[in-house]
Amino acid sequence: MSEKNLSQAEKNQTVEEYLNIERNSGKKSEYSNGKVLATNNSNRTHNLIVSNVTIAVGSRLSGNKAEIYVSNMRVQINASRFSYPSVIVVSGEPSFIDNKSDVLLNPTVVVEIYSKDTSFHDKTEKLESYLAMNSIREYLLVKEDEMRVEHYTKQNAKQWIYRIYNDRDEVVSIDALNCKVSMTEIYAQIKFGQAEINSKTAA
Repeated sequence: MSEKNLSQAEKNQTVEEYLNIERNSGKKSEYSNGKVLATNNSNRTHNLIVSNVTIAVGSRLSGNKAEIYVSNMRVQINASRFSYPSVIVVSGEPSFIDNKSDVLLNPTVVVEIYSKDTSFHDKTEKLESYLAMNSIREYLLVKEDEMRVEHYTKQNAKQWIYRIYNDRDEVVSIDALNCKVSMTEIYAQIKFGQAEINSKTAA
């Protein structure tokens, strides 16, 4: 999720204040240790990747008890951090903070799309926070301005397998969902330089 890291509320807010403002204003902001972080409008490439991932993964979830949420589902990462991942999949029954069902507690797979402007934040403390969640089994960082997917797969609470995919012929295996998604599907209709990536069906 793109963020303006310098655009923060003038004073710290409690979690209760943050959620109350979010729910009543209709605006979407992330929250970290009392600071409210405004989100940017996403561009064409970001939206295409979100759509591509959602279609590719969603089409392979048939028969599985799983739900997929896109961009607008708030996740409580820990007691003092809330975020809006680009794509979320919950395997099994979703759990929410209350009966409003707008703050998810147990994502299984999280996909974040990042750019050069958000790379530092998305790949440091935000990444560490996601990897510390008990429910998350796989975490994917998809680069917006280059063909590159960084894939974290949980082995146990202290060990993750890290893979990089950066070739159009590669296939990302999301074992938690028992599905495979090709790089050409993720980056379908997106041009890097002169080359256009066309959609292919994963083998």
